[in-house]
Amino acid sequence: MEKIQTILTKYVSDAFLSAGYDKRYGIVRLSDRPDLCEFQCNGALAAAKQYHKAPFLIAEDVLKHASENAGDIFTAEVVRPGFLNLNITDTFLADYVSRIGEDEFLSIPQVGEPGKIMIDYGGPNVAKPLHVGHLRSAVIGESIKRICRAVGNEVLGDVHLGDWGLQMGLIITELRERKPDLIYFSDDAPEGEEGYPEEAPFTIGELEEIYPFASARSKVDADYKTLAMQATHDLQAGKPGYRALWKKIMEISVADLKKNYERLSVSFDLWKGESDVQPYIEPMVREMKEKGYAHYDDGALVIDVSEPEDKKAIPPCMVLKSDGASLYNTTDLATIVERMKLFDPEEIIYVVDKRQSLYFTQVFRAARKAKLVKPETKLVHVGFGTMNGKDGKPFKTREGGVMRLESLLNEINAGMIEKIRENRNVRDEDASETAEMVSLSAIKYGDLSNQAAKDYIFDVEKFTAFEGNTGPYILYTIVRIKSILKKAAEAGIAVEEAGLNPPGSAEEKALMLDLAGFGGVVWESYCELAPHKICAYIYEVCNDFNRFYHETKILTEADEDRRSGYLRLLALTEKILLKSIDLLGFTAPDHM
Repeated sequence: MEKIQTILTKYVSDAFLSAGYDKRYGIVRLSDRPDLCEFQCNGALAAAKQYHKAPFLIAEDVLKHASENAGDIFTAEVVRPGFLNLNITDTFLADYVSRIGEDEFLSIPQVGEPGKIMIDYGGPNVAKPLHVGHLRSAVIGESIKRICRAVGNEVLGDVHLGDWGLQMGLIITELRERKPDLIYFSDDAPEGEEGYPEEAPFTIGELEEIYPFASARSKVDADYKTLAMQATHDLQAGKPGYRALWKKIMEISVADLKKNYERLSVSFDLWKGESDVQPYIEPMVREMKEKGYAHYDDGALVIDVSEPEDKKAIPPCMVLKSDGASLYNTTDLATIVERMKLFDPEEIIYVVDKRQSLYFTQVFRAARKAKLVKPETKLVHVGFGTMNGKDGKPFKTREGGVMRLESLLNEINAGMIEKIRENRNVRDEDASETAEMVSLSAIKYGDLSNQAAKDYIFDVEKFTAFEGNTGPYILYTIVRIKSILKKAAEAGIAVEEAGLNPPGSAEEKALMLDLAGFGGVVWESYCELAPHKICAYIYEVCNDFNRFYHETKILTEADEDRRSGYLRLLALTEKILLKSIDLLGFTAPDHM
C-alpha cells in the first residue's frame, strides 16, 4: 500500500505542475503543528527563490489546482507566509485504514527484490555466563532482524561465538591441574573422536567458575600463562584430547546460552564461532600478501586503511601480529570471507558497542581493500551506547560486580509476579507466565525505546511501571482491547473485518491517523535500522487509543452500525499493536 503522504504528494505535485511550477516542490509530510493541520507542504517557500514570486501567491496558485483534483481525499488551505496545510477527509481516511486491515502486510512496504542480510548480534564467549553487557546487542539485533524480515528480506542472524582464543587454553590448563587423570590429558588419549566419555567432566556452574579463576591467575603467574598459551596452540594445532575436551566445553556452554537467549525471545539461525573460520585464515593471508593488499610493518602484517578525506588518522588494520599470531581482526576478516563464500549477502550488519566504531572502520576498509567483499556489499556497524545504573555508571550488582543476565531476569520477574498477583483478574497459576511476558516487555521496551547509539539509565522501577512510556503500559493497553473484544464476543456481537465507519470524533480520527501511519513507520525503522521509532509510534497509538476509549461508549453504543465500527477499529488497533511488539521481540498476555 502507498503511504498517505505518497498519495498526497502525487496530488500536490501535479497541482504545482498544473500551476506552472516544478512538481518537485510538491512533497507532503506530516504536520509540525498537528493542532493546526494533519499534513503540510512547504514547497512554495522553496519555489519562491526560483520563480522570484511571493510564496503565498505560489501556494494560492497551487491550492486552486489541488482543490480541483483533491476530490474526496483532502481539504487544503494556505497559511502565510506560504504553507499549504492539508487535512484528510473522514471518508478517505476510513477507507484507507480499512484497506490496511485487508492487506496481508498490514501496509508495511515490501522490498522489490528480497535482499539477503546477515546480522551479527551475539558475540558471547563460551564457558562464561551472559551478563547485562550482552543485553543490548541481543535485544537490538533481534528487533532489527525482525524488522528487516518484515519488509521482505531474507535474513540470517549469527551468534558469532568467541570459542577459539586464549580462554580455551586457560580452561584446559586449569582443568589439567584440577583433574590430571582425565583421559583428555593422557598420553594414550584416542586419536579420533571415539573413546572419550559422553558426559562432560564438569557442569556449567563449574565451567563458569574455572574461567575467571584461571584468567585471574594468568595475570600474576607468568609460568601458568605460558602453559595456557601452549595449550591454546596445541588445541588449535589439533591435539586430539584437547579437541575432544573443547567439544564438551562447547556442548555445555552452547546449551546454557540457548536457554538464556530463549528467555529473552532471541534466536539465531547460525551458531558459528571463531573456530569455524580457521580454515579460511591461511589462504586469506596468503592472497593478501601475494596481491599486495597487506605489507609488513615492524614485523606485523597490516593493511593501510587511511583515506585522504579522514579528519582523524585511522591506524592500519593489523592482520597478523609480529610473532605470526592471529587476532580479532584476523578472525573477523576471515568471517567475512566465510560469509561471502557460503551466503553471499548483500549486507552484513554488526550490532556491537559504539566504542568499537574505529575497529569496525578498520575492518570494513580492510575487507574492501583486500576485495573480500563485492563493491556493492554493504558493511554496517550499528553501534549502541552503554546500559547504566542510576549512578550513571555501567549497570552492576548491589555488591558492585558485573550482573549476570539470568540474575537480572529473575530479579525483575520476581517483582513482576508480585505486581501481577495484586490484580485479582489473574489467576495464581497464570501469574508466572504473565509475569515473564510483562517483564520481558519492560526490559526490551526500556532498551529499545532509546535511540541505540545513546547511553541510557536502566531504571527497573521506571521500566516495570504500568503507566508512562513503558512496556507494561503498552501491554496493558493491548490487554484492555482484548478484554473489550472478548466481552463483545461473549455478548454475541460479531466483529466483522469489513470497512470502517468515518470517524465520529476527534479522538477516533486521531487513532485512525495513527494506524494509517503504521507501514511508513516500519519502513523508516528499516531504512534507519532504528527500532526506537516503532516504540515511539506504539506509545502514541496507545495514548490515542486510551483517549478514544475514555471518551467513547463502545459496547453500550445504541447505534449498532457505529458500535460495530468501533469494534472493527479496536480489532485493527490490536492487530497493529501485536505486530509492532512482535517486531520489538515480545508478546502480550490475555490478562494483566
